[in-house]
Amino acid sequence: MSRALVVGVLNCTPDSFSDGGQHGDLAGQVAAGLAMAAAGADWIDVGGESTRPGAARVPDDVEISRVVPVIAELRARLPPQVRISIDTRKAAVAAPALAAGASILNDVTGLRDPEMVALSARAEAVVVMHMRGEPADMAQHTDYRDLLAEVRDSLLQSARRARCARVYIDPGIGFAKTAQQSLSLLRHTADLVATGYPVLVGASRKSFIGRTLDLPLTHDRLGGSLAAVATARAGGAVAFRVHDVAPTRQLLDLLDAIGAAP
Repeated sequence: MSRALVVGVLNCTPDSFSDGGQHGDLAGQVAAGLAMAAAGADWIDVGGESTRPGAARVPDDVEISRVVPVIAELRARLPPQVRISIDTRKAAVAAPALAAGASILNDVTGLRDPEMVALSARAEAVVVMHMRGEPADMAQHTDYRDLLAEVRDSLLQSARRARCARVYIDPGIGFAKTAQQSLSLLRHTADLVATGYPVLVGASRKSFIGRTLDLPLTHDRLGGSLAAVATARAGGAVAFRVHDVAPTRQLLDLLDAIGAAP
């Protein structure tokens, strides 16, 4: 199994579910990104629009103003091996983000927009995530007949739309999924790995952990987040989008060392 990748979450938003507004201004956001890289992040995922349940759409110009300066500054200061992804569902945001130094597209809508499909040809890699509906109404779309099959088939359709060589599939833990459905997808990570696409999992601090363990505060969910990472890694996932980079890096490195031991 290839070395696990840690993707550091850098939300340049005032309202993200866990760390909205935490990093303050441009200087604080850049410092947070640099700190994640120093703690072992392989890439930094920069987002300017919250996609938490019920979140409203942000105007394109506002989202651009939040992410492009951060990406440009990080690209100038990060080592070249540390990648930057732009977390957006909008081609109008993705294009200037790629021009500023992002090399990976992370689209929570799985390249529904044909303009995003076209932009994927300019990216080094693409992450396609499974989500029904929109963030504002996705909680109303959790009625699956066959959860795993429907998520898998939708992800395959999204992955085949991409026009770049490296495509990660993301089951969209918590996106149009109940807590029980999120647990089930983690348990069946290996079935997604069997598609042949590398699997990225983003379970960090999410509400399914809070509901399962009765932890209403997001910052109390580190243990649950690490358990989700360990489970997905055991199933063959290769990339993990997380808020807590250092403990995740330690966990993954030790799991890999155990796996390599005689």
